[in-house]
Amino acid sequence: MILRTSLRPAFRQASRLPGSSVANIFSKPQSIRLTPASYRLLSAETRAAIDKAVESKPVVLFMKGTPETPQCGFSRASIQILGLQGVDPNKFAAFNVLEDEELRQGLKEYSDWPTIPQLYLQKEFVGGCDILMNMHQNGELAKVLEEKDVLVPAEAPKDP
Repeated sequence: MILRTSLRPAFRQASRLPGSSVANIFSKPQSIRLTPASYRLLSAETRAAIDKAVESKPVVLFMKGTPETPQCGFSRASIQILGLQGVDPNKFAAFNVLEDEELRQGLKEYSDWPTIPQLYLQKEFVGGCDILMNMHQNGELAKVLEEKDVLVPAEAPKDP
């Protein structure tokens, strides 16, 4: 996994070359030397904690803040989407990554996804807010949530 810190020299190089753009740098193979500061290994303890969290409920959202008080717009949007979709609160867990820096950084390596929030459905990584938003807009999220049986059960019609 290449982290942003290892790409900074490439971006700086692109900005200094006349007529070049960041896109040109990635069109040619680059040798990027990773230093100990530019990567980190996920500790066994952190991996075990994330595994336990992901297994705790069928729908798990790692977010900044809590569902009641999200601390960023992307986390707020993710919670709103899950609410609009009708995710059963009994099948949902949210974890505030702002409470634990090791969890926050370890999660990015665990999923190989650089941003928070991160959604897991039945232990499977789905994606971040952008993926969630796209799936919501094209109807794919509703299908997946129904297939995974994580929605609030529909009430039976009442007889008059």
